[in-house]
Amino acid sequence: MNPAFRRSPAPSSRPAPARPGWKARLWQQLRLWHWVSSALSLAGMLLFAFTGVTLNHAGSITARPRVQVREAVAPQAVRQALLEDSPASRELAAAWFRQSLGFRLERAQLERQGSELMASLPSPGGDTWLTVDLDSGAVHMERTDRGWIAYLNDLHKGRHTGRAWSVFLDVFAAACAVFCLTGLGLLALHAPRRPMTWPAAVAGLLLPALVALWFIHR
Repeated sequence: MNPAFRRSPAPSSRPAPARPGWKARLWQQLRLWHWVSSALSLAGMLLFAFTGVTLNHAGSITARPRVQVREAVAPQAVRQALLEDSPASRELAAAWFRQSLGFRLERAQLERQGSELMASLPSPGGDTWLTVDLDSGAVHMERTDRGWIAYLNDLHKGRHTGRAWSVFLDVFAAACAVFCLTGLGLLALHAPRRPMTWPAAVAGLLLPALVALWFIHR
């Protein structure tokens, strides 16, 4: 047959794929946000689950604090800077304490009583404090480390952790809320095929409420 007279292929009679309905689109969005939020909150959830146990049994978990003591003598220029208490003098004094003792004077809480200056610098799992005799320059510093469990417990409570950790806790809390709410949405979509979905969800809500009402402060 002459190629010029060949029949053109008949148009396909297959119907165009239907656009997914609102339930399918909702399912896709819930799954997307659920796994993203779970990835963001995974490390934080494991940390808070572990420290929830350690805080709940804090009385039975014992640790021996390690105390490090250091002595030094502040030069006259540093003592004079502490007495002047101006921005330039504070920076001079802070630089000396950082280099000589590893103490961040600019972050510490300062209190002066007569010729003695006291500085306290709490941190997760420990604290550091020092005293400075402004007359003689004698410096006494004690650094206490209560162990890694105390450190993780303080992270859980946000105790003396600084601005960056506080921001992380806010982001982590938001990710956990998204994880829980998207999980609730997925439960609602699965519920028609899984009869135990809502009884299990209601039990999860009622159990802590009943324990709190019946067993706490009774």
